[in-house]
Amino acid sequence: MRKSKPKKRHVLPDPVYGDVRVTKFVNHLMYDGKKSLSYDIFYSALDTVKAKLANDEKSALEIWKAALDNITPQVEVKSRRVGGATFQVPTEIRQDRKESVSMKNLILYARKRGGKTMSDKLAGEIVDAYNSQGGAYKRKEDIHRMAEANRAFAHFRF
Repeated sequence: MRKSKPKKRHVLPDPVYGDVRVTKFVNHLMYDGKKSLSYDIFYSALDTVKAKLANDEKSALEIWKAALDNITPQVEVKSRRVGGATFQVPTEIRQDRKESVSMKNLILYARKRGGKTMSDKLAGEIVDAYNSQGGAYKRKEDIHRMAEANRAFAHFRF
């Protein structure tokens, strides 16, 4: 590489829970720089999750973290060109990318859901991910299945 690696930006913890992962999630959720709106959506979604899972002894933030852990993929496939043919090579994912992929999938499938408001959709997707079901969980399973199917090409790993 000719250029040096760009300096890693550090995100500040969110104002309510003091958690950096919440801020990263809100940054993914945000459209057009409207961060306060994203925070409102996220916090009201957590309130809805707490109301839906009232009999659970965990807090809403712990439920959200468990849901993220449930939809976090461990491996993914990357295209690798070898001698004119393109192979889907399964590779392990770096920790920061795992986190980012799981957050993006949760938000993507929450946006695709039916519901009145974005906070309702997000709450529904969080509850589904916590219960190991829903679109984001299915996406993780598909990624793992594809990596398993292409395990024969693992020796092309770079």
